[in-house]
Amino acid sequence: MDRVKRRFDKLTIYKLVWLVSLTIFFFTSYNFANWFTATRSDIGNIVFGWERSIPLWPWTIVPYWSIDLMYGLAILLAYSYRTLKILCFRLLSAQIICIICFLLFPLKFSFERPALDGLYGGLFDILMGFDKPFNQAPSLHVTLLVILWKFYASYFRSGWRYILHIWCLLIGISVLTTWQHHFFDIPTGVWVGCFCIWLWPDHALSPIKNCQRPKQYLWSSIYFLLFLLSLCIAIYFYYWALWLLWFSGAFLLVSVNYLLFGVAGFQKQVNGHFNLATTILYLPYFIIMWINSRLWTFKNRSVDLICDNVYLGRIPANNALQSNHFISIVDLCAELPITQFKGYYHLIPVLDMTPLTIKQCKDVAEIIEQYHQQGKLLVCCALGYSRSATAIIAWLLLTKRVPSLDTAIAMVKARRSTIVISAKQRLILSDWLLQIDKGS
Repeated sequence: MDRVKRRFDKLTIYKLVWLVSLTIFFFTSYNFANWFTATRSDIGNIVFGWERSIPLWPWTIVPYWSIDLMYGLAILLAYSYRTLKILCFRLLSAQIICIICFLLFPLKFSFERPALDGLYGGLFDILMGFDKPFNQAPSLHVTLLVILWKFYASYFRSGWRYILHIWCLLIGISVLTTWQHHFFDIPTGVWVGCFCIWLWPDHALSPIKNCQRPKQYLWSSIYFLLFLLSLCIAIYFYYWALWLLWFSGAFLLVSVNYLLFGVAGFQKQVNGHFNLATTILYLPYFIIMWINSRLWTFKNRSVDLICDNVYLGRIPANNALQSNHFISIVDLCAELPITQFKGYYHLIPVLDMTPLTIKQCKDVAEIIEQYHQQGKLLVCCALGYSRSATAIIAWLLLTKRVPSLDTAIAMVKARRSTIVISAKQRLILSDWLLQIDKGS
């Protein structure tokens, strides 16, 4: 009992230290950004004409202010060291990223709010005593809201969760109806909030701590060029083209994944899905890759039987799963989610256009051998042309179903003619076969 009490007291001390430290950092950095921006003459704004029809609702200053209470209470409610650390790292990261953006790209709110009286007017006066019409994009208010919303959603159940969602939506709307932010600040704030959640995930190491360094320079460069292209188009054409900044952010993340983070940067979960924050960050890329997978396989069957209940195909849609009645799925696709599947599912994620390593060949071959005995098994990747084909070839070699690598490739190609095994992948498979021969 005493040990539990000491642990509780120690956690409480950590909470208070974090709360005081983050509060001091928040006000110091935010006020500095306000002061520094006020000294500059090159301050613009990003505002759409339709925003002038947004009403001023004084009562929404109440949900607007409530995020301060949610901020402090969340830290005090953290039930473990890990939960506390993840929450505080997210909040700290959000503050740092937003302040850097405020300093590098200063913006000013362009509407003049009329004088207000009463309780709501008093709340506005208190707010404006510390907040100036700067520090606009990304909205720090919205960024923190995304992080806190995610935190509190894990605490509430059933009807209370609906109340939470409604209140958080009110807070999100309030940044517009209190005339504190323009619309552009909202989606950029959501993106930064999701980025902070991605940076410090709940159930995995942070990408910066799980750096795999795949060093795929070619594909990293291609996606970096796409990032620059979409960024330049967004800036040049402005207005609705600013939505291309979403594409820019997704392409930049993919570029960094190919250079540094590998599959850990996509954070595909063991059930084949992505969490909401990751989905929002990568959504433009996911859509492009899904369309690409359908265009490349449009004239081909979605799946092909190779042998012994093992099928090779693209990442399946609901209709493919229902019509083929697969018992198991082995998924090698790192960049696309899989639909709801109630059978046996195993994920060995591999970056698109990259070869499987010897270890991955070994792991996936053993999994295929285990799963195919239970019934129809689908081995899939985005197209069903390379990664999943390599996996089945590795399985054929492991189980001695074929006498040579060339025979294995020919066998798979005879049943799915569109497969592509690169020279580098062939060399890795040759090394894998040597290991098998030595082991036997």
